[in-house]
Amino acid sequence: MQVQVVDYTAADAPQRFVESLKSTGFGVLKNHPIQQSLVESIYQHWYEFFSQGNPQDFAFDPEKQDGYFAPEISETAKGHQQKDLKEYYHIYPWGRIPESLKEEILTYYHNTSALATELLDWVEKHSPADVAAKYSEPLSNMIKDTPNTLLRVLHYPPLTGEEEPGALRAAAHEDINLLTILPAANEPGLQVQVQDGQWLDIPANFGHLIINIGDMLQEASGGYFPSTSHRVVNPTGENATKSRISLPLFLHPRDEVVLSERHTQKSYLLERLKELGVK
Repeated sequence: MQVQVVDYTAADAPQRFVESLKSTGFGVLKNHPIQQSLVESIYQHWYEFFSQGNPQDFAFDPEKQDGYFAPEISETAKGHQQKDLKEYYHIYPWGRIPESLKEEILTYYHNTSALATELLDWVEKHSPADVAAKYSEPLSNMIKDTPNTLLRVLHYPPLTGEEEPGALRAAAHEDINLLTILPAANEPGLQVQVQDGQWLDIPANFGHLIINIGDMLQEASGGYFPSTSHRVVNPTGENATKSRISLPLFLHPRDEVVLSERHTQKSYLLERLKELGVK
């Protein structure tokens, strides 16, 4: 089944959205409430920060995990050897944010977090009764007052031709959190792996909102909702000379939220950060 593009304003949007999540791990929304003008402004201002600003002044804190992650300390996806071809900045409301960028990026953070609450309610409402019974508390309540939801501002620099063989902008991986919410980036490249092993392009018209399942929702639902592999492939031709900015919001429960008999949010996240080599 293809990833569905669902009209957020349609009466059957919740059902169709959750059906797409269940079958592919992804859903795409159009006519959603996140302002495209805000997204475009953030793309421009953070591109200037990465290319002309002083990101090293905000070098990441290994304990708090906020701030700037340079390309040389970028993630290595689980099961891969090469680091991803990217740099990024971790935004938490309590963390360090360049003052000139703070108001705009936190507006986006809070607006998208509010939408996330609604989307988690959709997921719970359209979970089978036996699956919903596994949730230790309402899904939307898991992120209420959480300090852990992470907004990552990603910059994929232009390719130079000197990249390590096999290195991708983002190697195949699954996200660790409940849901990830991502406005379509300013350049293409996002793909999802379907059940037969094929890689399919995610519908990503500028203005679309892309949502995917993370490992924590898979864990909380007893495997009912699949956390599917996805990647960002390297562009070719003229597109290889362009930067790509991306704004994934990773919905993380509070530390103490019980996901399953095996894990709380905190224990699951710590396990993954060690696997990624950033903790």
